[in-house]
Amino acid sequence: MNPSLYPVPVLVITVFFLIVARLRKRRKAVYILKPAATLLVMLILGLSRFSNPVPAFFGGVLLGLVLSLGGDIALMFDSRKAFSAGLVLFLLAHIAYAVTFTRLSPLSEWEGAALLILAMTGVLFYRLIRNRLEKMKGPVIIYMMIISLMVVRAFSTLFSPHFSRLQGGMILSGALLFYVSDMVLAANRFWRPLKYDRVSLAFYYCGQTLIALAAAYF
Repeated sequence: MNPSLYPVPVLVITVFFLIVARLRKRRKAVYILKPAATLLVMLILGLSRFSNPVPAFFGGVLLGLVLSLGGDIALMFDSRKAFSAGLVLFLLAHIAYAVTFTRLSPLSEWEGAALLILAMTGVLFYRLIRNRLEKMKGPVIIYMMIISLMVVRAFSTLFSPHFSRLQGGMILSGALLFYVSDMVLAANRFWRPLKYDRVSLAFYYCGQTLIALAAAYF
């Protein structure tokens, strides 16, 4: 079995207890489990070194995960400053991923259609949350543009000679799950409280894991 798969069961258990801790509002447990889950994803990426991953992909994803870890820690706190810091860190993480995918993936003729779909989705979602954004309108618009670009560049990996179809599928699925998790988080904060918003954590960690695991299949 690929060494990168060894930490996955531990990650699944950690995320399960993280979601339970969030539902039961056990802050101390969240403060431990959330960074631990992201560190496990970083371990999954680290173990891909046994599979000789492409350095540009490995380094770019590692940078994205380090920035995501900072964002995870910032979002554990409820203040506006902490949320803004988390937004910036995840914005940088998406840029790191987008640049990484771009370095290894040429432009695809299908990207225009993907970009159009994401743009329409972004506009509709923005109209849903705009009334409660206040001073966050500009940052949220920029964030939505960057994460959409990241997903589009992830889509291009399906057609890149540097990636297998398996890797492209993992990267695109991971990017889409990351996108959905952010939309759930934003809807819960700026639209209305969602009863099961914690499920976004499952989407988020599954997405990050798929992107990290792709490094182990070169």
